[in-house]
Amino acid sequence: MKQTRHAIQTALLAVSSLALWGCTQEQQNKIGRDLQNWTGTDGVLEVYAGDKLVRRFLKVDKLSTALGTDDRLPRPYRFGYGVFDANLNGMVDAGEKKVYFEISDYSTPYVFYENPR
Repeated sequence: MKQTRHAIQTALLAVSSLALWGCTQEQQNKIGRDLQNWTGTDGVLEVYAGDKLVRRFLKVDKLSTALGTDDRLPRPYRFGYGVFDANLNGMVDAGEKKVYFEISDYSTPYVFYENPR
């Protein structure tokens, strides 16, 4: 089960990375908003280094695109709030708290999806 889940996540990451690579920033922002609307308020954000899961945030309600203070132009990162899953077990455990996070468009790949539970 764990191997199948990992294989699905890896495939999803590869496909989404290739799809986004060919999109303009505006198209990527729209895809991000559509994805947020689809995931609802119990999203999971997973951050990868290569094929290895390195960070997970649970109970994410949305990813927002940062805007410049003066020019109101979109900035190349997303931000949000979620519970930091320190042990990567996919559950909110005692001591794991809600935190603010930012993800750069230039950094490691990430996947945002609705929690299947």
